[in-house]
Amino acid sequence: MAAPGDGLATVEAEGIAGRQASSGVEAVFPSDPATPAPLCPHGPTLLFVKVNQGKEETRRFYACSACRDRKDCNFFQWEDEKLSGARLAAREAHNRKCQPPLSRTQCVERYSKFIALSLSQRKFCQRCQQLLLPDDWEKHQEHRVVGDISITQLKRPSQLLYPLENKKTNAQYLFADRSCQFLVDLLSTLGFTRVLCVGTPRLHELIRLKASGEKKSNIKSLLLDIDFRYSQFYMEDSFCHYNMFNHHFFDGKAALEVCRTFLQEDKGEGVIMVTDPPFGGLVEPLAVTFKKLIAMWKEGQSQDSSHKELPIFWIFPYFFESRIRQFFPSFCMLDYQVDYDNHALYKHGKTGRKQSPVRIFTNIPPNKIILPSEEGYRFCPLCQRYVSLENQHCEHCNSCTSKDGRKWNHCFLCKKCVKPSWIHCSICSHCALPDHSCGGPKDGCFICGELDHKRSTCPKIAASKKVNKAVRKQKQRKSNKMKMGTTKGQSMNHTSVTRKKNRRERAHQYLCS
Repeated sequence: MAAPGDGLATVEAEGIAGRQASSGVEAVFPSDPATPAPLCPHGPTLLFVKVNQGKEETRRFYACSACRDRKDCNFFQWEDEKLSGARLAAREAHNRKCQPPLSRTQCVERYSKFIALSLSQRKFCQRCQQLLLPDDWEKHQEHRVVGDISITQLKRPSQLLYPLENKKTNAQYLFADRSCQFLVDLLSTLGFTRVLCVGTPRLHELIRLKASGEKKSNIKSLLLDIDFRYSQFYMEDSFCHYNMFNHHFFDGKAALEVCRTFLQEDKGEGVIMVTDPPFGGLVEPLAVTFKKLIAMWKEGQSQDSSHKELPIFWIFPYFFESRIRQFFPSFCMLDYQVDYDNHALYKHGKTGRKQSPVRIFTNIPPNKIILPSEEGYRFCPLCQRYVSLENQHCEHCNSCTSKDGRKWNHCFLCKKCVKPSWIHCSICSHCALPDHSCGGPKDGCFICGELDHKRSTCPKIAASKKVNKAVRKQKQRKSNKMKMGTTKGQSMNHTSVTRKKNRRERAHQYLCS
């Protein structure tokens, strides 16, 4: 998952169903594309269009589906652009070069050999993030290598691997044990026997650990994840290298069939999908992918079961609620706050605005989901669902309205409950923060004020950085002068005090004589 922060996510975070008076980038999904999308190292690219003040620009372009930052994947091609044979060949060569060093079959073979080694021979290179066989030791002798890798450690690869913390691409903020344990217990209570883990490696680990533990669980799990490093820890039937933004299986039809078989087992009964996408990604490509997985699951359903839905837990920040419900109207948001081990903010026990904003969106009826009372959740008999302790039932809205864990206030002019920090603005005719800018959000560039681009792509950004650097240097010089002046003044004061003291001592000696 990724923390919100990039420009594309900001538009999503505003929870705007349409794009009225907004600027940014939208993904475009043609109903009948004339040509297949070109490929980048992360699979088929997506078609995008720039939106300025709610209006689409005429020329559309292809870019990487997974990477929101051109530094991570610099693929760019205009929709109507014709490429030469030489450029196409160079692109194919680049895509091959960017693929994992080992094939899926090689990873499985290496893993089988690795677990057959004695404990003292099992080594892991932290620099290369790779399990090492004896033949590899010499190549990695200058690297930081950890030895005595136990079977227990192999079952928890997320604790061996360094998390990828690029918030716009991988964003591996891993579930804290508290949240992970809650999810596993909940899935067991609801009676699921198979869990499709899309971008949730730690949940996958815990399910497998419970299945092999003393109190054996009957839940099976399949992990789909873009991080190919996990392929060295799992067999083909428990991990697929997968891009959730374009429904791309990197290992082709074999991996696709593994996923299909898993979803359609027992005629599709007893399976649930749990997904925790990077927060910096666009909602629409994710929704399109999840609908493809739902269609794959439905292929194994009988005609009598055509009305059924694939149960889903989509873990995402609460401020994406309107966007998610735009694509999945049957989804509701639970009050449970999901927290993460390696995220500075999204941790359990914080209060007010510092609480984790991450929630669970699901198509399972909320009255079937019991939230832990020891963590401050209670059952609302009027709403027929569990809510956080401060989420009070509003008699005017006839529901528990809080989204962020704080008590919200009802505004009779807006005819809805709003955040406690908001007040009603007579100019805007709706509630907002007291220091908001009337007339709606300001679009465009913060540097030059133009509306056709954002700050990050401003042509004047270099000049702006120079000016800012000069201003910082000037402030630093002033600060240094003030410090020097203070030090000099302190030195002069010290000299003056010493002189006065000497004069008093001489006067005292004269009087005593």
